[in-house]
Amino acid sequence: MVQATAGAGTSRGLRLLVGTAATVVALAGVRAVAGIAGPAFLALVLIIAVSPLRAWLRHRGARTWVLVTVPLLTILLLLIVLVGSLVVSVAQLVALLPAYAGRYQQLIGSITRQLAHLGITQEQVSAMLGKLDLGSLIGLAQGFLGGLLGIGSAFVVIVLLIFGMSLDAPLTHDAIRALGSARPHLVEALGGFARGTCNYLIVSTVFGLIVAVLDAIALWIMGVPLPLLWGLLAFITNYIPNVGFVVGLVPPTLLALLDSGPGAALAVVVVYSVLNFVIQSLIQPKFVGESAGLSTTITMLSLFVWVYVLGALGAILAVPLSAFARALLIDADPETRWAIPLVSGHAPTRG
Repeated sequence: MVQATAGAGTSRGLRLLVGTAATVVALAGVRAVAGIAGPAFLALVLIIAVSPLRAWLRHRGARTWVLVTVPLLTILLLLIVLVGSLVVSVAQLVALLPAYAGRYQQLIGSITRQLAHLGITQEQVSAMLGKLDLGSLIGLAQGFLGGLLGIGSAFVVIVLLIFGMSLDAPLTHDAIRALGSARPHLVEALGGFARGTCNYLIVSTVFGLIVAVLDAIALWIMGVPLPLLWGLLAFITNYIPNVGFVVGLVPPTLLALLDSGPGAALAVVVVYSVLNFVIQSLIQPKFVGESAGLSTTITMLSLFVWVYVLGALGAILAVPLSAFARALLIDADPETRWAIPLVSGHAPTRG
């Protein structure tokens, strides 16, 4: 019996090592084709997002072409509005920043004088600030927001994938249901992933809209330029778990600093901390984690992993990607379902 127990322990340890190695290899493979894998999963998430609309149409007895066309047009309309708004806003930002060249030089001079009072020489200040001209800030802003526009650059690929998935969605739905008797755990896992993803998107979208509207109104009242852009950025970064608040805070704070000085920048930080930190960092993670079936720790770790694998798009898709991995690797396999409480953060129910 001792030998059997030792053998079982060795077998579990070996499976763990092999599984870990396979995960690393799989993630490396996904990273190698991130330009395809990222848009493909984004298209899948969008198809899942409109699945309640498709189910409603099916329940109403709609024809197959309606089940394909209406959800497809809904997704395309949302993408066009989002990407178009982002492109116009970024163009306005790039056109606006050169007007702050004089203010930027004044700010640098003020910083230099303050550092001189602390005993830092002019040469040291020049070495620290030599590369920080307004042109580099413009390039930084373009690069930062250009990462978001990467979705727009892959727009054709995403549209083609969405079109194909929309055509296949009714057939795929029926095919998965037909597998219920042969692969019940797999069907249950995929169904749970789809429902959890829909819930996650609903929660994130609702909180994102609340935060975006409040941020835009507050910035408009304070006179910060381009409040609609920063509200849109707050909405997008709301899909980034835990640290989206910081990502959405930095650009409007810097612009407020250039436009109106340290007092306005501090006001932006305070307002964002009150509005965003409480909602995004304290309230929303609880609902997001529960809706996706992931604990707070797993949600945070997934952000690091998927940013490394897919870049900026991985930050936005971190939670759905991890929920999909949980569905395939844990929920669908009876031998690994014991790990569900570990990744969900909920104690197992006692029956």
